[in-house]
Amino acid sequence: MDLYNKTCFACSKIITNEYSTSFSAGIRAFHPRFHNAIYAIYGFVRYADEIVDTFHGFDKASLIADFSKEAFAAINNGVSLNPVLQSFQIVVNRYNIDHGLIYAFLHSMEMDLDNASYCDERFKEYIYGSAEVVGLMCLRVFCDGDEALYQQLLPMARSLGSAFQKINFLRDISADYNDLGRTYFPGVNFKQFTETDKLRIEADIKIDFDNALAGIKQLPKGTRLGVYIAYIYYLQLFKKIRRTSAATIMQKRIRVSDTQKMALYIKAVLKQKLNRL
Repeated sequence: MDLYNKTCFACSKIITNEYSTSFSAGIRAFHPRFHNAIYAIYGFVRYADEIVDTFHGFDKASLIADFSKEAFAAINNGVSLNPVLQSFQIVVNRYNIDHGLIYAFLHSMEMDLDNASYCDERFKEYIYGSAEVVGLMCLRVFCDGDEALYQQLLPMARSLGSAFQKINFLRDISADYNDLGRTYFPGVNFKQFTETDKLRIEADIKIDFDNALAGIKQLPKGTRLGVYIAYIYYLQLFKKIRRTSAATIMQKRIRVSDTQKMALYIKAVLKQKLNRL
């Protein structure tokens, strides 16, 4: 099984590296003992998200239902022939990740199949399931059995996941609205997306970011730099979005260049070496 498990974690690593340069860079900054676990979590959530976002022409509802069933079978049986689910179940069982977090995540994926728009309550439910619980899964790994630390950092981890997801929504408004027919932010008319709408959303994101930074500074050594790198990547993206008009955001996707990301990465490493993180 050792070779099999090794190749399964390698698959999750490939998925992470191919789908997200930001999170890949952050993971590389973790102590090596955390790498496989975080790759496994990302691989799991990425593939579930792919089903609902890109498997057009297929029965997405059946596919996500099957994926969910197979995931819990893997967790309960301690084995799967699906390499993504095999690596994920090892991490879930090793770190005692709450199954409720996994249910909430998969439920949010199902919500994407049925909801074209969200009220306040459903929006909060979706943010929790699609993003906050992913941060909590990672936090379980980072705390490695320290329940007191996990409970202490739980609110800040949720804030970080919330900030990341809301920024993703702003970045992807054009594709979500025009291609997928989704409008996540409640009370916003995306046929007339205004600067006032944008400023209100940005103010909400800033609160999440401020709360999250306080938690990052309290993370265990070996994890703090990696999470901080993901944080500053998204913070830079947020700054670019704030400088971009509402009309432009509705037309194109805003991104941070690889050159900018490298500069931010180096700056973060230097900050840690100077004990300023």
